[in-house]
Amino acid sequence: MKKQLFTLLLLIFTSVGGFSQSIDEAKLDSYFDTLEKNNKFMGSVAVSKNGTLLYSKSVGFADVEQGIKASVQSKYRIGSISKTFTTALVFKAIEEGKLALNQSIDKYFPTVANANKITITHLLYHRSGIPNFTNDKSYMDWNTQPKTEQEMVAFISKLGSDFEPDTKASYSNSNFVLLTYILEKTYKKQYSKLIEEKITKPADLKDTYYGSKIDTKKNECKSYKYTDNWKIELETDMSIPLGAGGIVSTPRDLIKFGDLLFNGKIISENSLKQMETIRDNFGMGLFHIPFYDKKGFGHTGGIDGFNSMFVSFPGDSIAFAYASNGTNYNGNDIAIAVLSAVYQKPFEIPEFKTFDMKTEDLDKYVGIYSSKQISLKITISKDNKVLIAQATGQPSFPLEATEKDKFKFDMAKIVMEFNPEEKTMILKQGGGEFLFTKDEKNQE
Repeated sequence: MKKQLFTLLLLIFTSVGGFSQSIDEAKLDSYFDTLEKNNKFMGSVAVSKNGTLLYSKSVGFADVEQGIKASVQSKYRIGSISKTFTTALVFKAIEEGKLALNQSIDKYFPTVANANKITITHLLYHRSGIPNFTNDKSYMDWNTQPKTEQEMVAFISKLGSDFEPDTKASYSNSNFVLLTYILEKTYKKQYSKLIEEKITKPADLKDTYYGSKIDTKKNECKSYKYTDNWKIELETDMSIPLGAGGIVSTPRDLIKFGDLLFNGKIISENSLKQMETIRDNFGMGLFHIPFYDKKGFGHTGGIDGFNSMFVSFPGDSIAFAYASNGTNYNGNDIAIAVLSAVYQKPFEIPEFKTFDMKTEDLDKYVGIYSSKQISLKITISKDNKVLIAQATGQPSFPLEATEKDKFKFDMAKIVMEFNPEEKTMILKQGGGEFLFTKDEKNQE
């Protein structure tokens, strides 16, 4: 659900070998043990074939402060994967004749810009033009506070419109918050009850439900951000994300949900085909997630310090999911490693170099950097012995020193190379290189 810097979902497009019922569990164990040892990942993963569990693993802590280790029972906020559940609820309402894809939303939200032109379809496809409320610069000032429907609708309405409905697509959590309210009005029940009655209870998803305040006594994980150690993140109040990002689950429940969804056990095959139909890179509550030449569908999620992914490959009856409450590594690489083991493709156990620096060593990098290549300013600060980067309008993230003047951020595969004498920094990501210069006139 949250906005993240330079996020990119890109799996591999070449031919792939066949599936093997036997996977190298020892190598995967070593892979995750390495991530855990180097403070790169706390969380759980699961993968299945034909509904049978092939592999699962949990590493790190559900609660760092209390020393509670993660386990297969650990539950995580799954962020925007909630949108897939919400979309399934919408199609259930359509199948019951209670909603229609082409109906406009003006009778529900007359104050929303272009409400008479925006349909259920536009909300599901992110084609409404309604701005993403989590992108607003004030969002982080109030996301931990309870909000009513009236307050949320008023805030979303105040944002106006980014474009005419159905002229293009742009990801917006606002769409799915409004869909939540539509579902609640349609059934005259809370979203949490609808999820339980129409999806989780019939599907026997015992560890999946709408979240509330985190309770570690219920095996719910706290979430963390890593700088020089794991630091607890603030909790988004669950009155805010709703069907856009408020569900709690486990990887084992997610792969079970994926199996049922893509076998026509949650909604009809016709409804599923509509969900899978991609327009401008968006399905309805789904993304196309390829792995080599395999066609997968799923979704990613992020809220506070939680990150997650679920993907199903219907042609092979393979389902994979991970959920994390603390990530200092690229989640896409984790998916590739597990799926490579499943499909008998090579993958490497990463090696992590350490380069110790004193806090005073970082002073020469601190400042505000701008580039003529992209309209983005990056503020570099420090927290004790850790360098912190923050781009304009984005959350901050820690940089890990790998050698003299060179730092990286594994989650987004970012490398920053500084030249303190010339007061420059080169940012490398995704094959691109961008030169930044320290702004001496605008330092903090």
